[in-house]
Amino acid sequence: MVEHAYTNSLINEKSPYLLQHAHNPVNWHSWGDEPFKIAKEKNLPVLVSIGYATCHWCHVMERESFEDPTLAAVLNESFISIKVDREERPDVDSIYMQAVHALGQQGGWPLNVFLTPDGAPFYGGTYFPPERRHNLPSFLDVLQFLTNTWMNEQDKIEKQTNAVVGFIRQSSLRDESSATLEDLDFDGEDKALELFEKHYDRLNHGFQFQPQNKFPPSMGLSLLLRQYHRTGHANSLTMTENTLKAMKFGGIYDQIGGGLSRYSTDDRWLVPHFEKMLYDNALFTTALIETYQVTGKKEFADFANDLLQYIDRDMTSKEGAFFSAEDADSEGVEGKFYVWTQEEVEQILGRKTASIAIPYYNIIPGGNFDGKNILNITRDPKTVAKDVGMQEADGLKELAIAREKLLEVRSKRIRPLLDDKILTSWNALMISAMAKTGRVLDDVERIQKSARAMEFLLTQLRTPEGKILRRYRDGEARYDGYLFDYTATATACLDLYEATYESHYIQTAKDLMQRVEDKFLSDNGTFHETASDGEELLVRQISGYDGVEPSGNSNAAFTLLRLSAYLADPALSLKAEKIFLNFNEELMEHGLNSAFMLQALHLYLGGLKEVAVVGKKNDAATQELLDTLRKGFYPNAVFAFAYEDEIGSTSIPLLKDRKLVNGKATAYVCRQGTCLEPVHSVEELVKLLSYE
Repeated sequence: MVEHAYTNSLINEKSPYLLQHAHNPVNWHSWGDEPFKIAKEKNLPVLVSIGYATCHWCHVMERESFEDPTLAAVLNESFISIKVDREERPDVDSIYMQAVHALGQQGGWPLNVFLTPDGAPFYGGTYFPPERRHNLPSFLDVLQFLTNTWMNEQDKIEKQTNAVVGFIRQSSLRDESSATLEDLDFDGEDKALELFEKHYDRLNHGFQFQPQNKFPPSMGLSLLLRQYHRTGHANSLTMTENTLKAMKFGGIYDQIGGGLSRYSTDDRWLVPHFEKMLYDNALFTTALIETYQVTGKKEFADFANDLLQYIDRDMTSKEGAFFSAEDADSEGVEGKFYVWTQEEVEQILGRKTASIAIPYYNIIPGGNFDGKNILNITRDPKTVAKDVGMQEADGLKELAIAREKLLEVRSKRIRPLLDDKILTSWNALMISAMAKTGRVLDDVERIQKSARAMEFLLTQLRTPEGKILRRYRDGEARYDGYLFDYTATATACLDLYEATYESHYIQTAKDLMQRVEDKFLSDNGTFHETASDGEELLVRQISGYDGVEPSGNSNAAFTLLRLSAYLADPALSLKAEKIFLNFNEELMEHGLNSAFMLQALHLYLGGLKEVAVVGKKNDAATQELLDTLRKGFYPNAVFAFAYEDEIGSTSIPLLKDRKLVNGKATAYVCRQGTCLEPVHSVEELVKLLSYE
């Protein structure tokens, strides 16, 4: 058993991130009333340090500063120190990130913010080095400066806190929008397309929005697919296909084990920031399977399956739920787990297999990353096989052997940290991706895995009263769920319904959205990020920003529209309209930051089609209609299905009173309260589902 010189109160927490700091000499507290009470009693400022378990620079600052007894002594004497896992408490993180922006600083993690004992921020930044460098003050310099300011210049601190808190509160206000229904149109989607085309990297693919890093634009790609489906604009599809392939074949994708890293540090998708996040992989899977729906190209289905095999193997708990992330670092070195030298590859694979694997994965003697190789693919197997004198079939066989052997050897290395906490909203994103993939590929086992994960959420992270909780780890469910936890779970329920036709998923989505209505609704029809009975912070924020994951309001709009169709309840559609109207300016002018809400608006503007299919068991015509709906890309429609003998007992209003016509499998298509003539053939159904 390891002996530790220090142990603080974080040892009692479940968060892997907080536990990483449990043996720092800093007297860390977890977020709560107690540390602020102590700060008031001692009249000391508060350091709130925010990060997450797989954050590389959080690890760096811990090693350099929080493990330093000298710095810890300064913190313990002159500050009350609080550690926050941003993934457990996105509400706290969001408020203090906004404070750092208000102070003129660039955001990121670790996020270090200094507060008064009342929680008002007056100074902050991200990473502070142990010594002055790159125009950054040392962390000790910062602490000494703030200690002196706190003791001698309270007037400056009061002035600063008033300004910052005022900015945060003003930014969180949303006045009633002056937009009308006539203002809701496809202009925002088309402007977003213009921006995507403007920033498209024609050489390396993807979109260059900043000088270096490239982030996976999965939600934007799903939006481009909808734009292509509506307009036939070929470049929307071209950019989507090329970008997905560039990511899948680049170093940002783990060529041996599967899974997408958080972002690329170069414009070629070669050198990733090696951490893998569940939400990135869920959204990437969704974009892949939707591209397969649109194009019918099998490679995109294969890509999705490859990624999900990684989730099955490395990111799934024994109960069937999904873990949060894998770290970038192992043995204190970023990327060490993933890279190879040419010599070790040759030794592992042997001459024949190595002769094709080395050129296929672009392995070179000097390496492409700190003397070692990040595997990446720039040529197809057929070309490489021909170049090395192999038949294509033999080449594919040898590459499969290579991947299997390299994975086996790599699995014996010291792995990066697995952040094994289970987050509700991130699980919901993966459930949606799996349910869609299983439905489109007719993969019953994949659908069952998504259903099993949902069962875990609904039994372990939902209270008997219907409250959703945010995080589960080591037998403990904790923290009130946020808007995104509720709405993403509701969305996943509807995706599971379309994969299984089990009506209880629609009822669950309805119940979740009713709680959203009861606990999160604002005066103007948008939704707060936190519940009305949750912890009181500086502000209750409202956001429609689709960043690395969709916003809660975007999910709410999507789910309300779909539920309005299933439940034959136009009032729900009106609630979605209020969201669109209140975020209309962002949708029209800043669509790149609203890619998921624009997808919801696309559903609304496309004239939401309500499709109800009634069929017969063991009937080829029924199966043809279902296959059409399950495999095709129809982003302006929702689907319900039941066999003829189930209609009488269905609880789904969209299916009520539907019946076979002339004894044949029948599809009913309705739009905005008007039902069209029932049809029986695939050709007639597809025509009714097209844009008008």
